[in-house]
Amino acid sequence: MIKVAIVGVGNCASSVVQGVFYCKDAPKVVSLPFPDLAGYGAEDIVFVAAFDIDARKVGRDLSEAIFAEPNCTFVFCPHVPETGVKVQRGPTLDGLASHMLAQASQDSFRESDAPALTEAEIVDHLRSSGCEVMINFLPVGSQDATEFYAGCALRAGVAFVNAIPVFLASDESWAARFAAQGLPLLGDDFKAQLGATVLHRSLVSLFELRGVTLDRTYQLNVGGNTDFLNMMDPSRLNNKRQSKTESVQTAAQGRIADGNIRVGPSDYVPWLNDQKVGYVRLEGRVFGGAPVNIEVRLSVEDSPNAAAMALAAIRCARIALDRGLAGAIWEPSAFLFKSPPRQMNDRDAHEQLLRFAGKNAPAG
Repeated sequence: MIKVAIVGVGNCASSVVQGVFYCKDAPKVVSLPFPDLAGYGAEDIVFVAAFDIDARKVGRDLSEAIFAEPNCTFVFCPHVPETGVKVQRGPTLDGLASHMLAQASQDSFRESDAPALTEAEIVDHLRSSGCEVMINFLPVGSQDATEFYAGCALRAGVAFVNAIPVFLASDESWAARFAAQGLPLLGDDFKAQLGATVLHRSLVSLFELRGVTLDRTYQLNVGGNTDFLNMMDPSRLNNKRQSKTESVQTAAQGRIADGNIRVGPSDYVPWLNDQKVGYVRLEGRVFGGAPVNIEVRLSVEDSPNAAAMALAAIRCARIALDRGLAGAIWEPSAFLFKSPPRQMNDRDAHEQLLRFAGKNAPAG
């Protein structure tokens, strides 16, 4: 088993938990990337701890909390059994944008009045639960809160998977801290299984492959979950825009001028719920300077799209633990994340992940 703690029991966490039990029980699993990684399947994941700050989740069993409002993602495994894991009240720090509280009457967020656990209490909880891997699903912009939980993981001796655009694995100082403690760090900011950024990268690569000059491009995303509501605060978006933009930039052979590329969340549309709609446009020139334009609209459920990558990242973290690897684990991160320690094209990154998983069978 791979013993996992979840930070942030939102839509992505819901899809991850559903996904584990779906893989245990479904007669046929649909579209799971990497069904086997060094002998580990998604069904080998077990949840031992969870942390959140919403009053409708704190104190409830994880099996109930993942379906509590404001979660609104696609339900593909409605009968998640009781886990015995009670969601603990973590510290808020910067994990809640001020405008989210103003929306509380619209059923978007309700901060729990339960006392928050201290750092020492969280570390003790991680140790007593036997946790091996912590995965961070805090809202975009949660710099302080993410660093707080990463620090807890370091103290508790737990590997860390950073799902969001706070730069840890791609930051040399944080990678060094995990290396010094002999712990793996994977991140940052998941590429969805088939998301707007992956599609955008593929189209940019196609321009390069066919010798087409790319002059300008954009990717505009809208959605209706609390993540998009959270990102209505522009001050929380800097890292997100940087992560998505640089992921697209690295697919091009020559850097696109800053004024000719725009990538990132654009608006919050409540009735979309967890559906994310991405609009991608590329403008360029074929032979002789003749113009060519491509426009694509992608619509996908946001959280299952990320959960597919999360299930792989958790297993890669456990593989790294088995092998005594520490610091930023770049091989799987290159394929799974937008801002990994080393950027590379998706085909090469895919090969690196497969080589990483195929080195040895898991110990024990």
